Amino acid sequence: MNKFRARLFEIIQIGNDKDAPSRAFDIGITLVIVVNILVAFLMTFDSLDSYRNAFYIIEFVTTIIFTIEYILRLLTADYLYPKKSKAMAVLSFVLSFYGLVDFLSFFPFYLPFVSLTGMAVFRLIRVIRIFRLFRINTQFDAFSVIVNVITQKKKQLMSSVVLILMIMMAASLLMYGVEHEAQPEIFKNALSGFWWSMATIFTIGYGDIYPITPVGKIMALVISFLGVGMVAIPTGIISAGFVEQFAKIDRYRGHEHGRELQYMTGLVNKQHKWLGKTVGEIELPPQSKLVLVVRAGKMILPYDEMVMEVGDVTVVVSNNQLDDDISLNEIIMTDNDKWVGKTIEDIELTPNEIVVMIKRNGEIFVPNDKTVIGAKDCLIVYSAD
Repeated sequence: MNKFRARLFEIIQIGNDKDAPSRAFDIGITLVIVVNILVAFLMTFDSLDSYRNAFYIIEFVTTIIFTIEYILRLLTADYLYPKKSKAMAVLSFVLSFYGLVDFLSFFPFYLPFVSLTGMAVFRLIRVIRIFRLFRINTQFDAFSVIVNVITQKKKQLMSSVVLILMIMMAASLLMYGVEHEAQPEIFKNALSGFWWSMATIFTIGYGDIYPITPVGKIMALVISFLGVGMVAIPTGIISAGFVEQFAKIDRYRGHEHGRELQYMTGLVNKQHKWLGKTVGEIELPPQSKLVLVVRAGKMILPYDEMVMEVGDVTVVVSNNQLDDDISLNEIIMTDNDKWVGKTIEDIELTPNEIVVMIKRNGEIFVPNDKTVIGAKDCLIVYSAD
């Protein structure tokens, strides 16, 4: 039974491209999600009332599939949280973000005692299922970059949000004090001013509340200028984060200092002590850093909240001068490149650079000094500044 549950977990959770049943499950559940959401949209059109029975049947079938999937995830929760007991593993999954999303995707369907209006509201909750599309996408792509940027810049983003809220509160109180006597029915309290400040700072401009006194208009002009600057702060933070993330992949440059890098690779199996831990929880020796995770054939730059899973291949780089400034560079060989035909030990790299992975014909492998570089190979080079 345990062997069966372990295999079941690999199919529904890991998402390995080379595992046909796992890949089929990912594709199948993605199609079910898309169909479920599409039906939710189509059911809002009165012109399609003649197809309503068909829509209900499709909704019923997809909801049953979501329910079965949720039960399977409960049965294999202890493999997702191997450090916890079965009961605590189930509870951890139920209370997790994706556990709640899974639950809300089907539970409202089983509430027949709710009125039709209520069912319409609960049906909208099921649209949360769209976030499951992103969960299947575990490769390092545009969405992964967004997640990494938000995760790494969360403190700066929170600071900018707090600053914006402070300005909104100050603006609402000031506008209430200036406009209350002139428009007591509009600026009834500070909350009315808060609504105005939100619409102004974020340039929504509903026009339902606006100042009419000269002082109020001057204040509105100043606050509008401040609002543009404040809203630009989180935009700048995210933009800088994107530049940093893509620079780790696309930049290739030499270094003239430091000592030779060393690296080691490892496989996270079901008995590995890293399984179920986040990258931030992993204890590494001094001057060592986990710099790459290969999951289901896809390279992922590790971040603190990333949870290690069965089958992950890890790359740890170390030297006695290692700091956090490590760059990942992808170098794609062309037919006429001078490195083509040479071995790894014969190519010209600085002491602080090392080839840790090679992508060839869609496959990723760890090279050795005698590995010959071929045309169209993609070399994954780590360098420490």
